[in-house]
Amino acid sequence: MMPFTPIPARPRQDAYDVAIVGGATSGSAIAWFLSANPDFSGSVLVVEKDATLEHSATMASNNCMRQQFATEINVKIAQYAAEFVKNFRENLGGDADIPHIPIRNFGYLYLADNETFAETLREDQQLQAANGAGTKILSPDQIAGTYPFYNLDDIVAGSLNTVDEGAFDALAMVRWLRQKARDKGVDYIENEVINMQRTSDRIDAITLKTGEVISVGKVVDAAGTGAAAVSRLAGVDLPIEARRRYTYIFSAEHPLDQDLPLTIDPTGVHMRSFGERDYLVGCPPKDADPAVDVDDFDYPEPIWEEKMLPVVTKRIPGLGALKVTDSWVGHYEFNTFDHNAILGAHTEVANLLFCCGFSGHGSQQAPACGRGVAELITYGEFRSMDLSALSYERIAKNEPLLERAVI
Repeated sequence: MMPFTPIPARPRQDAYDVAIVGGATSGSAIAWFLSANPDFSGSVLVVEKDATLEHSATMASNNCMRQQFATEINVKIAQYAAEFVKNFRENLGGDADIPHIPIRNFGYLYLADNETFAETLREDQQLQAANGAGTKILSPDQIAGTYPFYNLDDIVAGSLNTVDEGAFDALAMVRWLRQKARDKGVDYIENEVINMQRTSDRIDAITLKTGEVISVGKVVDAAGTGAAAVSRLAGVDLPIEARRRYTYIFSAEHPLDQDLPLTIDPTGVHMRSFGERDYLVGCPPKDADPAVDVDDFDYPEPIWEEKMLPVVTKRIPGLGALKVTDSWVGHYEFNTFDHNAILGAHTEVANLLFCCGFSGHGSQQAPACGRGVAELITYGEFRSMDLSALSYERIAKNEPLLERAVI
């Protein structure tokens, strides 16, 4: 495997056709698709303030892949993500050093403990099936027939899909997108944009933390949880907040003899197989879900003891004693407007584009959305997939496209 080359702090040029702010999954997807498109001949700068991605949503990602969404566009985006990942080496050019990235298809299982939510799952299943997803609605007896380890006393129905739903190595994907974009001439720097010079309806230049002023043709805000702060440099407000999400890894006294699907419990706690014999469990905060500082990765509450452990032991009692082996706090770049990605150009600042606001779905939505934003830059329109439903324009018009299937 080819070693990854170090990322410098300072740019090689004082002007770029495209400056992408944020070099994790979304920014690197845009960079890759621009660099791989023979119709694009411009220069690209990616500014990432932490090249290690240590505190990025990418690093804290639970690496999940699913098609069980409530909006048609998100189902289609997820289907492209599965194709992109399953054929990752070929999609990045076929070089032998590029790894294959399989999807571990243990599936997603939503559990409903009341008829109102069960009916929501049925409505969503019809939409998903109409778009080619393999989702099925199951009775408790049907769930127990395949997964006999669940306690289903309080469950009235479930929604399950095991086709292209599960987990994949999202960090490997972004590292290779970044490296191959650099191989094709994209400049990456470990730096920070601290100012934008705007004249009327255009951004003329960006200022880096190290002092350089870079002339720009277009700016893409792909800064994840920092996207709102970046857009404010141009005088633009975005409805994006950082929201705390907890992840714990645990081992069990009596591991299951089959994979645990990513199980979304009615409490909001979700759990799944992690390695060969251990498990991942995640959830939002215990009560309220407030915005937090983008640098706040503290554990302010006993989430394992008070929220996770009771749910896991109730839902899968046969696991026996559980032992925590790892944990981390990550952030969703939560779009408070409608929980969906924000793509494309601002309605007043013509050369400011967005690729952010994924609300926990960035790792799987970046391939389609990165490709789409790259097409906007190159052609002025979406070509491979019509992503206009996610354009910034809907925010300007106050026309939300609500995605309710957010974990």
